[in-house]
Amino acid sequence: MNSMEPQNLTAVSEFLLLGLSDDPELEPILFGLFLSMYLVTLLGNLLIILAVSSDSHLHTPMYFFLSNLSLADIGFSSTTIPKMLVNIQTHSKSITYAGCLTQVSFFFLFGCLDSLLLAVMAYDRFVAICHPLNYSVIMNPCLCGLLVLMSFFGSVLDSQIHCLLVSQLTFCTNVEIHHFLCDAPQLFYLACSDTSIHTILMYFLGAIFGGVPLSGILCSYTRIVSSILRVPSTGGKYKAFSTCSSHLLVVCLFYGTAIGVYLSSSISSSLRKGAVTSVMYTVVTPMLNPFIYTLRNKDIKRALWGTISRTV
Repeated sequence: MNSMEPQNLTAVSEFLLLGLSDDPELEPILFGLFLSMYLVTLLGNLLIILAVSSDSHLHTPMYFFLSNLSLADIGFSSTTIPKMLVNIQTHSKSITYAGCLTQVSFFFLFGCLDSLLLAVMAYDRFVAICHPLNYSVIMNPCLCGLLVLMSFFGSVLDSQIHCLLVSQLTFCTNVEIHHFLCDAPQLFYLACSDTSIHTILMYFLGAIFGGVPLSGILCSYTRIVSSILRVPSTGGKYKAFSTCSSHLLVVCLFYGTAIGVYLSSSISSSLRKGAVTSVMYTVVTPMLNPFIYTLRNKDIKRALWGTISRTV
């Protein structure tokens, strides 16, 4: 708890996002790097959405969920990177109080949506491999739409609770956030009011909206691996595994980097190091997802080439 004289919450007009570095010479390099990564993220994910929507062969549950994941990745990146680019370009570190709350809300909305959609996609692969004869009956359009809607409304609930927790905090005169985004744990750290209940609730929400989907993914892949091992031929095993290898790689990338960030932040006392490591799951992962799915997927590549050739 900070000993400084607290300000009334309504009097806090802005926060200062200190970003990744204090070195002015690094700013042009960071601007170019993150602008390039953001444009690649937008282009890659938009191409997947375009390919899935324009090719009737890809109108299946797996690609329906993939296009929604791409949409969530665009939202996830757009929540943080544009503001960081504007701050670098204008040599300003400020973000308004309302802007900070909005960023917290959308950050948890799209982050949670990513997590839930990955769990839904794991269930889809489980049904496809373990119950192939009943796949089209089980994964009907009504259930697919319901699963995406439930994921969205669950994410909205998670984001609004986090936003409510942050809005109840009272801040001191120190409003410097050692990050390139309004990170809820760092806002709790800055608060002058008691945040013990807020922290407990945040970890509880993390367990529900992060831990439960991850448990579902692990359960699905346990059953998938068990089913694949019973396939007699090596070719059959490879074909079955190849249908879920891209999704498994994305799951490892998303959860591995997210868990790594929070473990490193709990071990290291440097808040700036935590900001640098969080670039992995907030910026790099959404950028790599389209490459992972397109490089290992002939259907997506064929649809993309078809779309590009028709456009040209």
